[in-house]
This record gives sequence, structure tokens and C-alpha cells, in this order.
Amino acid sequence: MSHPASTEQAARLLIHRLTAAVADDFAADVRRGLTAQRKFLLPKYFYDGLGSRLFDAICLVPEYYLTRAEADIFARHAAEIVEKARDGARRLTLFELGSGSAAKTRRIIDVLLAAQTRLRYVPVDISTAALEESASALLGDYEGLGVTAYAADYDTALPRLRENFEEGARALVLFLGSNVGNFDRAEARDFLRRVRAALRPGDRLLLGADLKKDAATLEAAYDDPLGVTAAFNLNLLARINRELGADFSLRDFRHVALYDEREGRVEMHLESTCAQTVRVGALDLEINFRAGERIHTENSYKYSLDELSALAAETGFAREQTWLDPAGRFSSNLFVAEGKR
Repeated sequence: MSHPASTEQAARLLIHRLTAAVADDFAADVRRGLTAQRKFLLPKYFYDGLGSRLFDAICLVPEYYLTRAEADIFARHAAEIVEKARDGARRLTLFELGSGSAAKTRRIIDVLLAAQTRLRYVPVDISTAALEESASALLGDYEGLGVTAYAADYDTALPRLRENFEEGARALVLFLGSNVGNFDRAEARDFLRRVRAALRPGDRLLLGADLKKDAATLEAAYDDPLGVTAAFNLNLLARINRELGADFSLRDFRHVALYDEREGRVEMHLESTCAQTVRVGALDLEINFRAGERIHTENSYKYSLDELSALAAETGFAREQTWLDPAGRFSSNLFVAEGKR
């Protein structure tokens, strides 16, 4: 449950609301995806209020190891990560792309505020509500914290990050979870080049990346026996029903997750279990589905350490250090921004 910020907390919080066009974008993107020859929906739309809570539940499912593995890395190595990122500077300014609830970020904040009396935290998230809720909780727990948040997509927010650079402070940007895996290989390179363009030489990016492993482990992580991931995926259709007046029957679609070893990615789909026609009222659109036809909703690319080094080198960074969880399933990678770009 969220609580209203106190007057004192409000003085330490600034939220730039840059998401005015998101509702129109959702409608346009749904139209584009459902009328494509191979139907698709964009994964950024998973995270409405219910979708965000379902993802939190996924993180508790035994088969979904990613969140726990990253949290374990932070529990063991947060101090070392911060020391490396500071690299002799007096202070760090902390940025986070796709911050969500900022639960794991608290480990980094704890270490930073033990070493510096004040900290500027700059989270970016598409959800204004998520930013307000997480900022209120953080400000209530950390007196030395100030939050300048951006309710925006990455492309909108990245050019604004420089507004928060402080003299004598290095930047540490967090891009956690397996978020980089939602981009294909070329998109990941383009995205990291844009991140690099927003930074100064010597600033750091902490990049979470899931590692390549056997198909059974990966597919179980994205298709748990409790059906939480299935509910998360199907909620995308429920959101179209709620917001765009569609009449998807969720019982006539099933969640599919499979690992493509050649591409090094887990794919998520919604498969029509019968021939059917769906109407999307707000778009004045009727969509026909064949039995077995799929809507592609997400890719999650997996990496080797060599591929992560190459990704850094191709985007203006160097992979400075990598930390793994004890089982060697997940990686936290400190990229340092190299010379001018």
C-alpha cells in the first residue's frame, strides 16, 4: 500500500511526467501489432497496475531464478560494486532505467549512504504510479536521499539525465534484471550507444544479463507450473479489453514459452486455441485468428561473457568487472564509459 508523502519528503522529490502520449501510443501499437502478418504485442505494455503485481509474483516463483540470483549478487558484492563505480570520486549519483519498485536498488543505496551523507537517485520508469509509490517508500526510509524521477520511456528520458550530473560526482546507471534481454542483439547495441551518449567518460553502467544455459531451466523460468507467468502474459489481452474495449476471451488463448538455442533467446507467445474473431472496439477493428496462430509478446535474449565483452566494446564501454551468483546463472556487469563518443 502506498502512503502520501510528507511535506518534508515532498521537498526531496521531483517527478518529471513525460508520458502524456502513452495512451495514444498503446492504441497505435496494438493496431500495428495485431494487423501485422505475424502478430505481435510490445512487452513494455505488460506493466499496467495488475501486470506489475503479477511480475512481482513471478519473482517469487521457484523456477524464476533471475531476480533471486541478482539479489544474491547485490547482497554479496554491493560494496565492491560501489567502490569500483566510484573510482576515486567523492560521490556517486545513482540512475536507474526501468526502476519499478526499486527493491534490489536498496542494497546499492545502503552502501552509498554509508559512504556519502546525501545521494541523488534518478529513476526512470514508464509508470508514474510505480515511481510515486517507490519514491515515497525510499524517502521514508532514507533521510539523505533526494529523488528526481522521470515518468517516460528510455528514448525520452536519456537525453535528460545530464540535468542531474553533479560536479565531483560520477554517475552509476543501473539497468537491472534481464531488461537488456528484451532487446534483440542490434537493438541492444543501439540502446547502449544511446546510454553511452548520455554519459561522461569514466561514468559506469551496471548491466544485469542472464547467461546462456540449458533449455529446460530457461523454459521452466518462463512457464512456471503455477501459471503465474501465463497470467502475466494473458493480462496483456485483458488490458486491451479494459482499455480499448476488446472482447478477447482469455480462455481461448494459451501461454507458450520456448528457447531458441540458435538465436539464444526465450520467446513468449499467446496462442489461439481455436479459430476465432476478436473485435477491438476503440480501434473499430476485427482480427481473425486461426487455430494455433500466435501473438509474439516477448523475447528474452541470453548472453555469454564473451558476448557481453563484445557488446561493451561495440557501444563505447569496456566490461570492467563481472559478478556472478553462486550457481553461475546470472551476471552483473560493470561497464565503464570510455573516451568521447
